[in-house]
Amino acid sequence: MIVGTRGSQLALVQTKQVCRDLSKLTGETIETEIIKTKGDKITTSQLYNMDSKGLFTKELDIALLEEEVDFTVHSFKDLPSELDEDLEIVAVPKRESPNEVLISNKTWQDLGQGSRLGTSSLRREAFCNLYEKDFDLQPIRGNIETRIDKALNSDLDATIMAEAGLKRLGLTEYIKTVFPLDYITPPAGQGALAIITRKDYDKKDRIAKLNHYISMQEVLAEKKVLEELGVGCQWPIGAIARMNDNEFSIYSILLTKEGEILKKQTEKGSIKNAVELGRQIGKLFGEYV
Repeated sequence: MIVGTRGSQLALVQTKQVCRDLSKLTGETIETEIIKTKGDKITTSQLYNMDSKGLFTKELDIALLEEEVDFTVHSFKDLPSELDEDLEIVAVPKRESPNEVLISNKTWQDLGQGSRLGTSSLRREAFCNLYEKDFDLQPIRGNIETRIDKALNSDLDATIMAEAGLKRLGLTEYIKTVFPLDYITPPAGQGALAIITRKDYDKKDRIAKLNHYISMQEVLAEKKVLEELGVGCQWPIGAIARMNDNEFSIYSILLTKEGEILKKQTEKGSIKNAVELGRQIGKLFGEYV
């Protein structure tokens, strides 16, 4: 088998873990092919100012379709709402933390008016405005280590990041605060990985053994909110689904860039109806998009 992946340290760590787990289950030997995406090549623009569809996935999809690789590993939140018709998500391994975290030498409470916070996320910008932080928001790009360094050792005062990446890279010592999911709600799919292959790939059933059913249903429900709306990171939307005490729930919030809450909604039901619950929220949000 050959796996395709982006070349960032986080992407490689994630892919290596998937390959180790897959080899244990199947005995397969797996080679790694590093593929550079458009999103990796552009480091100077804020993501929401760009055509973000497939920004970190298109080149990997092409390699799959042309049978240069057999499967690919992605951060689920990077996936466009709709895949190529000849590809499918065959597995979502058990999800890591979906929470957002603060990286700073100061506490969230001590970051006052005019503090310089680095972010290229419209959603994070909107949440900062929701809580009337009145930050001096600065664009920030680069890998996790670069962004940590900028937040702690430059003229920036802080940045907000995904906890999952820090956990996977063993960098949790730099976390100042873990935000509750309903305080800064993450983007759809955060903390989860997606393993994608061709629909006609003869070994896809082996890869599917890595799937964690609850994690899969959570992130599919979250992505369905965006798919129903036909939007991506150009809109400040947070979505989080959880399975607690045999009850499945999904919460989503839609804001303006200025931090005004346009709509927030929670739907609960059976995990078998997870995607439909996400669709219902997307329909409710439709009038605001």
